Amino acid sequence: MCGIIGYVGSKNCTELILEGLQRLEYRGYDSAGIAVIADDDLHIRRSAGKLVNLANNLRTDPLTGTTGVGHTRWATHGAPTEENAHPHRAGDVVVVHNGIIENHKELKDELKTDALPFTSETDTEIIAHLIHRERAKGLDLPEAVRSALSEVRGAYAIAVLDRTEPDRIIAAKNASPLVVGIGDGENYLASDIPAILPHTREMIFLGEGEMAILTQDDVSIVSIEDGEPIASEPQTITWSPAMAEKGGYKHFMLKEIHEQPRAMVDTLRGRVRIEHDAVDLPGITLDDAALKAIDRVVIVACGTSWHAALIGETLIEQFVRIPTEVELASEFRYRKPVVNDKTLVIAISQSGETADTLAAIAEAKKSNTPLVGVCNVIGSTLTRQCESMVMTHAGPEVGVASTKAFATQIGALYMLALRIAQARRTMTSAEIGEHLQDLIEIPSRMEEIIQGPTDVYKALARKLHHTSSMLYLGRGLSYPVALEGALKLKELSYIHAEGYAAGEMKHGPIALIDEDIYSVVVCPEGPHFEKTLSNVAEINTRGGSVIAVTTEGAAAERVSDEVDTVITVPAVREHLQPLLTMLPMQLLAYYVADFKGTDVDQPRNLAKSVTVE
Repeated sequence: MCGIIGYVGSKNCTELILEGLQRLEYRGYDSAGIAVIADDDLHIRRSAGKLVNLANNLRTDPLTGTTGVGHTRWATHGAPTEENAHPHRAGDVVVVHNGIIENHKELKDELKTDALPFTSETDTEIIAHLIHRERAKGLDLPEAVRSALSEVRGAYAIAVLDRTEPDRIIAAKNASPLVVGIGDGENYLASDIPAILPHTREMIFLGEGEMAILTQDDVSIVSIEDGEPIASEPQTITWSPAMAEKGGYKHFMLKEIHEQPRAMVDTLRGRVRIEHDAVDLPGITLDDAALKAIDRVVIVACGTSWHAALIGETLIEQFVRIPTEVELASEFRYRKPVVNDKTLVIAISQSGETADTLAAIAEAKKSNTPLVGVCNVIGSTLTRQCESMVMTHAGPEVGVASTKAFATQIGALYMLALRIAQARRTMTSAEIGEHLQDLIEIPSRMEEIIQGPTDVYKALARKLHHTSSMLYLGRGLSYPVALEGALKLKELSYIHAEGYAAGEMKHGPIALIDEDIYSVVVCPEGPHFEKTLSNVAEINTRGGSVIAVTTEGAAAERVSDEVDTVITVPAVREHLQPLLTMLPMQLLAYYVADFKGTDVDQPRNLAKSVTVE
């Protein structure tokens, strides 16, 4: 989640930065820090825990300066300690960073030969060392930052100070938000608008691959790749407080769709140990011996969480090779379920207050089953009922139709499946490492889709808003995505939609196909591709219209002649495809509902958390 704020001007920036960090507290964090340039030196204060600890630190040891940056950190690489809190320093360079550096292990191995020692476990410190190395070659600060970032893979938003250039801040963005605030004789930087909105309403939103150079009197935007200037006109923010909470998006749901790459990064933080080819889930109290003793897994959930559970079922069976079943929580408790102390029960709930899921947990406890919860809300009933937890750090989700909670549940189940495989040695360390490397690259692939053009969805919304029924089809891991797509459409637009396993189409749903029915077919490249194309052909022969979600490249070319509309996603390994193919499902449902004028954030008859049976 993490927050960034920066200031360069003529005021004492310490209190301003602290206040800005307080406005970013909603993002979640477990340590905080500030760096200020004063008296020709860099001064850093950091504290583990809440901002009050940093404020107390500054009262004891005050800082005064006119250029500075602050940060709230959610632990990724390394525990939430003062040593691992941002800012991080290498020589005269200080860096704060949101995101995950995917190739930090090899970069750290390369940098260990340099004279400066590493003082933290973080991937962020690597950026500071890279910039310091480039500065030592004689590059000015912007060029040194550009050169350093050319070696970095991953998602990042960074702010950089250099003791020898006390009048400017360098900022850069890739798949993690940054906004520059324009003032009068002062300029600001933040990871989200509310942090600086009290000081300025003139904002420049950094685009992908862009770098900002802030001084007291000027802001210039350049390309990270080649240093060429980029014309960027400030936008005047006229938001009300409620609009500020939405981040300028028309609806909370659209904002939350766009937050998914960040939510995935936050959920992976501190758990993906690339340097060890391992998963570290501190919330799992079951040791390796307990995980080895399991002979069956049962996952209980409702609604969207149930669709995530279906994906988890495949991941656990394929990675761990033990029988796994998915149960609707509302049915599980009434069936006198056959579970015992060797059955692992996994309970999934976004809110942690879903009545049926809590009742299912109570039923499982009667048989002394080991329990693992997957939840987004710390302190919820689910987190208190389950000794073992995997928290999904999606952050607050206001829209009733779940988006980022679904994505992070898939991410959590992916890591849990790998953790069990790790304990039971059903996968080698090298295999786990390959999966983890691909997993940490997923936020960047998600960002590509979300930042892509929306014309296709808007055009489909104009076509579909009068339709009365739609069919969603998929096979394998695409089947739960089809179910989720149908659920999103019916929730938001009130259009009847049904999701089916594509292999079941001829067992009934094909009777629905005619020229008035649109079918959404999820058919990424993989073992189910050819079979799913045969379903597309069957729809075509009956006059139906098909919207295909497939993999860019050869698969898209193959599909394009067979369907009315093609929506593509980047190519990734099969197990990770749902994290990408779900995004067009969400966007399609959103734009259809928005075109129809329904209440996107609060659909009729629905509640965010179903707390009664």
